[in-house]
Amino acid sequence: MSDQPLTADQIVSAPLLGSSMSRRHGIVAVTIGNTIEYYDFTVYTFFAVMIGRQFFPVDNPWGNLLLSVATFGVGFLTRPLGAIFIGALADRAGRRAALNLSIVLMALGTALIALTPGYATLGLAAPILLVVGRLLQGFAAGGEIGSAASYMIEVAPPAERGYFGSWTNAGQGLALILAGVVAMILTTVLPQAALESWGWRVAFLVGLVIVPVGVYVRRHIPETIDGASVHGSAGAVLKELFGSHLRTVTLGVLTIVGGTVSYFVSTYMTSYAIATLHLPASAALVVPFVAGVSVVIPTLFGGWLSDRIGRKPVLIWPRVVLILAAYPAFMYLTAQPSALSLALMTAVIMGLHSLSGGLMLVLVPELLPRAVRTTGFAMIYAVGVCVFGGSTQVVLTWLIQATGNPLSPAYYLMLANAISVVAMLMLEESKGRALD
Repeated sequence: MSDQPLTADQIVSAPLLGSSMSRRHGIVAVTIGNTIEYYDFTVYTFFAVMIGRQFFPVDNPWGNLLLSVATFGVGFLTRPLGAIFIGALADRAGRRAALNLSIVLMALGTALIALTPGYATLGLAAPILLVVGRLLQGFAAGGEIGSAASYMIEVAPPAERGYFGSWTNAGQGLALILAGVVAMILTTVLPQAALESWGWRVAFLVGLVIVPVGVYVRRHIPETIDGASVHGSAGAVLKELFGSHLRTVTLGVLTIVGGTVSYFVSTYMTSYAIATLHLPASAALVVPFVAGVSVVIPTLFGGWLSDRIGRKPVLIWPRVVLILAAYPAFMYLTAQPSALSLALMTAVIMGLHSLSGGLMLVLVPELLPRAVRTTGFAMIYAVGVCVFGGSTQVVLTWLIQATGNPLSPAYYLMLANAISVVAMLMLEESKGRALD
């Protein structure tokens, strides 16, 4: 796999989109790969408490959890680098090359996490290798989202870009469901001691086993760029991006904030239920199932609806409702902690987020020209997720410990979504807009 720019003749001779069959193949292939990658990246959150005990031997349970979620956050530091490198590769050498590279790198990072012995065996080298694995996963994820989002809207029929593009976000929901199934099986089959000692590693190994499926289906997807779209260097891509499209980049980052915080507040609820509400692990593991379903269905519905009434109404109004619902939802959960209240609260947050969450991966790429689309959106998403997604679990853990108030995550959730609503109001409508 080369990162040299394709010539116009090479790209024109590539299997560019034609039939509806090739379009469907491209959608299915990218969604499968996206699901596998996000399974590998997010499964860490479901076993954060156990991983913390294995790699960070701290006597204070809160300190143990904080170090573990901080390691989760480290995976976001390299996302901007992955966005630049893999995004530029997609804009220079084609979407297919970038999508294949990202899934291979994700597999390498996942293998490192799954196979590294704990602190008792390796000492300080254990948490260091764990962090390296998370950094590699973050680098891969940084390039995946831009390549996948760009490909989805480019492969879609013009009148259905909202629906087709929303499959990128739906893939994250499918990853949550898959992670929930694996976690529930492991929790049910294995004794607690075995689960904490080695059982959690099986969840990562499952991701490695299914990676070849993603690699196989992506190798043959049709390309969506032509010779006129290709820049000669990564520097030229960045120069155009920050020269002509700085306003879109800035508003795009602010738009991502609310969705990022909402998503990671929801995935944090597993740790929140165990550490703050003191619910059993079996009750806490209802979160992945509920969150996954609450991503997939509302995301696809929101994408379909945006093709009919426009992107901005579907982006903005669910965020406004989420701001109003966040505090009452947390009050209900803390007043009546149970598996049922946890499931309902997760469904409210993730469902409202997902109605507009998939469209964030559609509207902003639609506003960027093809030549810088992947790099631009990958950087926008990576910066927003790096600053806010990577810090959300750490901030929430610290807030709860520092204030002693289990409702404090609600305030953070409301603030992040308020910022995004303001940015969304300032963005242009992209429904019906020509991509180039």
